[in-house]
Order: sequence, then C-alpha cells, then structure tokens
Amino acid sequence: MAIPVLMPKQGQSVETCIITRWFKNKGDRIESGDILFSYETDKAAFEMESPGNGILLETFFDEGAEVPVLVNVAVIGQPGEEIESFCPGNNPLKESITTAKPEKDPEHAAESASFTKPSADTRIRISPRARLMAEEKEIDYENLRGSGPGGRIILGDIEKAASGAVRTIKPVPSEGTDYTEQPLSNVRKLVAKAMHASLQNSAQLTHHMSADVRRLLEARRKIKEGLAAGTVKQDITLNDMICWCVIKALKKFPEANSHFLGESLRTFNKVHLAIAVDTKRGLMVPAIRNAGEMDLVQLSMELKSAAESCRKGSIDPELIKSTAASFTVSNLGSYGVEMFTPVINLPQTAILGVCTIINRPADLGNNTFGFVPYIGLSLTYDHRAIDGGPATLFLKEIKEQIEKFEY
Repeated sequence: MAIPVLMPKQGQSVETCIITRWFKNKGDRIESGDILFSYETDKAAFEMESPGNGILLETFFDEGAEVPVLVNVAVIGQPGEEIESFCPGNNPLKESITTAKPEKDPEHAAESASFTKPSADTRIRISPRARLMAEEKEIDYENLRGSGPGGRIILGDIEKAASGAVRTIKPVPSEGTDYTEQPLSNVRKLVAKAMHASLQNSAQLTHHMSADVRRLLEARRKIKEGLAAGTVKQDITLNDMICWCVIKALKKFPEANSHFLGESLRTFNKVHLAIAVDTKRGLMVPAIRNAGEMDLVQLSMELKSAAESCRKGSIDPELIKSTAASFTVSNLGSYGVEMFTPVINLPQTAILGVCTIINRPADLGNNTFGFVPYIGLSLTYDHRAIDGGPATLFLKEIKEQIEKFEY
C-alpha cells in the first residue's frame, strides 16, 4: 500500500515550511530512513526521512515551495499503485487548504508575470535560507524578482544575483541621499517585537554586583590542562560554570524561577535554563529543559549542543519559545562589556547578564592588598513579581556560589 509523506509540524506555532532541496527524484527507489528532502521554518532547518520502503511515485511540490504542515508532499509505493487520492487537494487532514502544485518551470512563469516593487507596507516574500544568504553576501533583495511560488525569492535567486548584486552596506550616495534602507529580517522583527513588548509590559529593574572568580579561573586552568593531557573529555567553559552556579541559586530562590502571568505567578519545581545565542539569523534563546537535574559535564554538553543547533538553524522551534525556559542567562563578557541591562524574556520574571572580568584592588588579608579578578553580574527582574530585597539576595547567592565553586 502506498505511503504518504506529510510535511511535519515543527512546533505549535509553525503553520508552513519551505522545501529547500529534494535529495530524491520521482522514480527513485527509497529505503526507510533515506533523506527525502530538507525544509525549514523561519528559524530552523530540518531533513525529512522516508517513512517506508518503495518507489518515490510522485512529489507534489518543488524546491522553494511553501507548504502547509500536515499536507502530503510526496507518495511512496510500488509501480502502478494509485496516487490520485494522495494529491494535496485530497488530503483529509487539510481539505480546506488550496495546495496546487507549482509550475515545473517557476522561473519562466515568474518572468511572464508583471513585476511591481513592493510598497513599504508589503511583506517581501523570501525564504529564510535565501534571506540568510542575502544578508551574508550583503545583497539588496528588495527589488529582486522571485522565481519561487507566488514570486517568492528562493535560494537560487540569491545565488544568481550574488555576482552582480549591488552592495548595500557601504553604498555610494545617489540622488542626494546619504543612507540606505533595508527591510528587517524576520528574526529581527521577532526580536524587536519581543524586546519592545518586554519593556512596555513589565516593571524592569536591574541590580549590579561583582563576584571573585579566582576559583572559576583555577578550575578553568585545570580543565585546559586535562584536555591537553587527555584526562578531561569535556571542555567546560567559564559560562558553563556560571550557569551551574545560577541553577544552584535558583533552587534556593524559586521565586526567580518563575513566569509572571498577570493574575498569577507560576513557580517551577525544575530549572529550565535558557541562554542567549548570537547567530547570523539574529538572537536566539534556546532552553535547556530540566537543566537543574544535570551534572556540570552534562550541562556543558547540552549548552554547547543548543548553541550549535541555533547557529546551524536546526534548533527545535519549541525550545526557543520564551515559555520553554524558566530563567535566562545572557553572557556578553567575551565582548568586553563591563555592565549592561539585559531585557527579560517575558513571561519569565528575571534574566542574568554576565559581564567581563576586571582585575580590581582588594584586601587579601593580613594587611595585604592586591588585584583580584571580578566578574560583573547584572540581574534584571520584573518588580511586579519580585521585590528588591529578594532579588538582591538572589543575586548575592549567585555571587556566593561562584566564589565557593569547586571542581
């Protein structure tokens, strides 16, 4: 019996996905587990494995097509089997969605249509991967004619434009202007909306404190030596250690491990820690679920895995929702930032900003003074959910966990 291949639903908020590449062609013999095609959402990229064995009897969408989730993308079976009932229009899960298969030659179809430059209020239709390449190559895609379905700009359009595209980062002023204007990427729009909503809809206050990191630096030195000698397998960073200390502090101050829901405060029994990750697509904040139940090595591995998945675009969309985490850590120390005010990822009630290490004069005891390395800690909290006193005690607990750290 023929097997339908459905576009997976990657997260509750994802309604459509874009097919970026077909790895198999119609008529190819398919084995269960073979990669059929790759697809992506606005933030993540995935690969679809074959759900069974047989012949790829038909594909219903071409590369670049934007396909609703749970719609048949292809059908696998044996030669001569009936496939008409599997066509997207006959899909019982999505009967109300019009999913006509795009033209086999969308480029010529697009050229035959009239092209009108989008107005300022019109959303430019471009696939996430095409947008990412355009931003990397500094290509102005606003006036490009898309060859994808409905005039959507796809990866091939950007590749064709790359050699002769107008660079927009350092333009030559023309017609009396001395600036350029580019549409925001989807990720930037999402970040902008979330940050504005956070500051507009909460009462945020930031406390700053510093912690002696001599123990952390000593632990880091031992880890590096162990890596070089082959006795240590996992490269545990300073940020991993700080996150470990934050988790311990959250267990003592659960009011910071919570979501403010307007009329109620949801306090979590487990720590779901999120970290801010800077990617080419923009800022992403993946959650490490049940981080409080991990040892330091496992936590380090999970933090690295989440960050790498974000940079590759393969992170689970459910993990980058603000509701997936109970607390967030944002580390700008590697950039040399001495103090900053992180913005809360609502509905979370607090976020910790980690700053750079600065050597400061300190009393070493016995009337001896010297320079001690201190790391800056900036805690932003929602004053609707947490008062200043408990917030200060929580930040102090993080400081103490860092200063008594043992490896």
